[in-house]
Amino acid sequence: QSWGRLNFFFFFFFDSLQDQFDNLEKHTQWGIDVLEKYVKFVKERTEIELSYAKQLRNLSKKYQPKKNSKEEEEYRYTSTRAFLATLNEMNDYAGQHEVISENMTSLITGELTRYVQELKQERKSHFHDGRKAQQHIETCWKQLEASKRRFERDCKEADRAQQYFEKMDADINVTKADVEKARQQAQLRHQMAEDSKAEYSSTLQKFNSEQHDHYYTHIPNIFQKIQEMEERRIVRIGESMKTFAEVDRQVIPIIGKCLDEITKAAESIDHKNDSQLVIEAFKSGFEPPGDIDFEDFTQPMKRTVSESSLSNSRGDGKSEPKFGGKSKGKLWPFIKKNKGAGPEDFSNLPPEQRRKKLQQKVDELNKDIQKEMDQRDALTKMKDVYIKNPQMGDAASVDHRLAELGQNIEKLRIEVQKFEGWLAEVEGRLPMRTEQARRQSGLYEAQNTSAVNSCAQDRESPDGSYTEEQSQETEMKVPATDFDDEFDDEEPLPTIGTCKALYTFEGQNEGTISVAEGEMLYVIEEDKGDGWTRIRRNEDEEGYVPTSYVEVYLDKNAKGAMTYI
Repeated sequence: QSWGRLNFFFFFFFDSLQDQFDNLEKHTQWGIDVLEKYVKFVKERTEIELSYAKQLRNLSKKYQPKKNSKEEEEYRYTSTRAFLATLNEMNDYAGQHEVISENMTSLITGELTRYVQELKQERKSHFHDGRKAQQHIETCWKQLEASKRRFERDCKEADRAQQYFEKMDADINVTKADVEKARQQAQLRHQMAEDSKAEYSSTLQKFNSEQHDHYYTHIPNIFQKIQEMEERRIVRIGESMKTFAEVDRQVIPIIGKCLDEITKAAESIDHKNDSQLVIEAFKSGFEPPGDIDFEDFTQPMKRTVSESSLSNSRGDGKSEPKFGGKSKGKLWPFIKKNKGAGPEDFSNLPPEQRRKKLQQKVDELNKDIQKEMDQRDALTKMKDVYIKNPQMGDAASVDHRLAELGQNIEKLRIEVQKFEGWLAEVEGRLPMRTEQARRQSGLYEAQNTSAVNSCAQDRESPDGSYTEEQSQETEMKVPATDFDDEFDDEEPLPTIGTCKALYTFEGQNEGTISVAEGEMLYVIEEDKGDGWTRIRRNEDEEGYVPTSYVEVYLDKNAKGAMTYI
């Protein structure tokens, strides 16, 4: 009965221990599930950040002014420049959200994904050791049970053999041989019982030792390892949550700078400056009309409009129409413009507007000439290379293009002379012929406003429209030093990247710069499709080089890549 009670309690405790392993197994699996759920959460957050950054970049790009368009000219106003700065800052703002996504991917999702795999392997190893220990103690218990049953059986057999021997020994009808045989059998059974007892005792001692080690050493160690594993998981997810917040916190200063720059751009808006730009852009150059004299019709005399009337012709010596009947005063500054295509010399425009249009046309033609000359120089250089190294190409293959460029340059120069003649007429001066003066022609706008106003108002047609009188063109040299001070005051363009010279280029023409093979320089303007890239060596040396002669490394996050007009 005592053995049965011991057996009952052992299996009760064993089943309870098995239940604890099952509970721990379920709990640790739940912990891994929580970790994987957090990884999925962070991954979805990174996808949202990338999507948001992409939408911000597209939004910024959508409202950027198109290059070489009328819209780009509107960005000379401080309000539109501030808007452009806001667009650029929003592009940088989007970049910070990309940084958040990248850092969360590398520091959280990537790390935790690897950790989950390691955690699963460790958990599997611990529970495997636990099951192995349970199986071992269960095997020891079964061995003890078998030894105990053998001992019990042998004891019973020995008792029966002893009783049989005593019965045979007391029976007078049994032969002595049978009694002796019964005695020997009883002794044999007693010996087997003693052997079983010794074996059971040894097995029991071994089991007790194994059981002690199992419950006081092996199982506690396994439970301890599982506990440490679980605590590491909890600490790890807490650290990941801190990293989650820190990744956001790291970009806050940069985002703050973006917002500060937007605020700074807004504060840079100058309404007075913008109003003045509008005035300069649309002022006509006409002088206000003078007072109209009183005409006394009571006197028998020829009555005409006073010389100060707006209908008077200024300096042309023509007689004026009379006020009277259906005759109208020629207040020509208020006559509606002809909406059809204007003449090539812009003579349909007011003096100031005409001067600006002619100046703009001259500048555009000079730029075209410079581009054509640069291309010609590059082809000439290429031809020289082909001549020296025939294996690189046929030198005659570029002759046709060189001839074509020469013709283009000559045509453009004729056009420049024509427009400079008109410009000189409206400015009351002779056209410039030197290359340096042409490059500085844009500076005459601020210096000759008074001259334009004075000479442009001397021409007025009788019907109120504005016409220009042709004048004989003569050449006049202008020293290149006249505008050096103003030219030096131009603010340098910001760098948008770097480049490495692949070949040596000798920039012998105006606007180009010489470079040596392997030299590293700064890029300040990309190739606009004309085959030339603008670079800078230092504050005083910059110019154009053929794009094919350099390897460009643009900085996509560089600010100031847009030049303002």
